[in-house]
Amino acid sequence: MSALALGFWSFPVLLALIFLRAPIGAAMFVVGVGGLWLATGSPNMAMNLLKAESYSTFSSYSLSIIPMFLLMGQFATLSGMSTSLFKAAEGWLGHRKGGVAMASVGACAGFGAICGSSLATAATMSRVALPELKRYGYSGGFSTATLAAGGTLGILIPPSVILVIYAILTEQNIASLFLAAFVPGILAAIGYMLVIAVYVRVNPASAGVKERVPYGERFRALAEIWPVIVVFGLVVGGIYAGWFTPTEGAAVGAAGTGLLALVRGNMTWALFKEAIVTTAVSSAMIFFIVLGAKLYNSFLALTQMPQELSLWVVSQGYAPLTVLVLILVFYLILGCLMDSLSMILLTIPIFWPVMAQMDFGLISLIDMQAARLAEGIADGIAMAPDLLAAAQAKLAEGIPLVREEFRALGLRPVTEAMHADFNQTLTAIWFGILVLIVVEVGLITPPVGMNLFIINAMDRETPMGATYRAVMWFVTSDVIRVAILVAFPSITLFLLR
Repeated sequence: MSALALGFWSFPVLLALIFLRAPIGAAMFVVGVGGLWLATGSPNMAMNLLKAESYSTFSSYSLSIIPMFLLMGQFATLSGMSTSLFKAAEGWLGHRKGGVAMASVGACAGFGAICGSSLATAATMSRVALPELKRYGYSGGFSTATLAAGGTLGILIPPSVILVIYAILTEQNIASLFLAAFVPGILAAIGYMLVIAVYVRVNPASAGVKERVPYGERFRALAEIWPVIVVFGLVVGGIYAGWFTPTEGAAVGAAGTGLLALVRGNMTWALFKEAIVTTAVSSAMIFFIVLGAKLYNSFLALTQMPQELSLWVVSQGYAPLTVLVLILVFYLILGCLMDSLSMILLTIPIFWPVMAQMDFGLISLIDMQAARLAEGIADGIAMAPDLLAAAQAKLAEGIPLVREEFRALGLRPVTEAMHADFNQTLTAIWFGILVLIVVEVGLITPPVGMNLFIINAMDRETPMGATYRAVMWFVTSDVIRVAILVAFPSITLFLLR
């Protein structure tokens, strides 16, 4: 069997191992090592790669951001931030029809801004919000579905562990991905609240009404969430202000939330040890999956399967949007069977080379050159008026400038190669956010929706079927949001322009 055929057959073999309940990291590890052995006829390459990849992967400075964000989420839970967020949101929204459910979504969004893990957000907010939802007469299925959907905001609203993994796999800037996720994250929270508003009107018996809270209490509750604002502003604001790298920002966030938990009296030695151990266990699980993915990806690179697949797709002449939609549909289907991290690590090395060959025209050469011209004017660069007027006239007519014209104006040229590189970067960021959203949908789609299992484990009285039926309303919102972001890439990318 040829190396290329081995590469194509490895994917169904890997899926079969996963469906047989083999741990995803172990499955990728076995298929990667076994594939390398079969492709080369010797175990030597596999053993050498195991040694080299283990060192190069786990000595990576970028990867250290993951345990820092996980630890920040652990300390945020101990510091009582989740309770403060829910009480503040409940005070302002709780008296509306479906208001307590809306408050749960708002609190999940706020907690996701300092956590970075969907499962942790869902589990933490459920402990706070589920008793309140039951207290005010919300049906079990609607309550659990709301919290499961709200929990997905943990990986969409920055910081996000999944986005960090995606950035490492595609060699993209982590801060740019965080910035691009802001607007889609806000749209997700708004979309879920609209779903709640419609659901409680279609099913009036599914939700009760909480009494209105006086404005004084509302503002006092709002004042209690200052630690969240401080931590989020320090971490994310510090990254974009250039005070920290993303990894340093994550370390500052972990230290800050830990200090807040200590000051508030919620941090005991036993809880501190529990937070450290939980973070270490979660990090070890993620790192083992990353190692398995590295070995599997090395095997795929040897077989040339991703490159051949991308060349085949391009040669078929499919429209870029057609390819994108097919990939997103594949993710939606795969999300019913696998967890988010596994999907990202398994598929991005295969799909990204395909997407990198697609030209979505996210920004034109004319626009980039016009932006460079405007930047030069804003910076006060002395340019000959006649040359400047001629350059502006050419761009207005849709004619790109050449190198010599830029140099005559005293500006660094914007070339076709620069345009292609920047277009590919925008494609990577846009694709990453879209993938993150459809992966997030997988967390709440049956039969393997991890958030659904976590929430139902906390509410044994609610049948899983009731949660499934209610959560499909939120899945519909996600699908509509994906369609909007596919149709209008600028919604995701405008902050980067």
